[in-house]
Amino acid sequence: MNSHKDLNVWKNAVSFVSDIYKITESFPNSELFGLTNQIRRAAVSIPSNIAEGAARMSQKEFNQFLSIALGSSAEVETQLLIAMNLQFISIETYKELSFKIDDIRKMLIGLKKSLKL
Repeated sequence: MNSHKDLNVWKNAVSFVSDIYKITESFPNSELFGLTNQIRRAAVSIPSNIAEGAARMSQKEFNQFLSIALGSSAEVETQLLIAMNLQFISIETYKELSFKIDDIRKMLIGLKKSLKL
């Protein structure tokens, strides 16, 4: 691997962040410092931790940052469910974004398994 930019999981996670920003634009203004901010920060954390981990000098550290990215993916998934329950997003949007986050999660797990620890 030359760079985190070569990782498909990083590319998918960056694209997912764009999706999250577009979706949360329609959230109520009263949620700007609540759920909107929280879900955006958790989504941004996924590719950010992949990038930071890839830049580390050991696979053990990379693995740790991938675990943090996995935790952030679970956080986003939870926040999407809350957004759906509050009717900020439709069931269809929830399913679409859940599919994307599941794909990212599977890729993260696969990458973790590929590391020689």
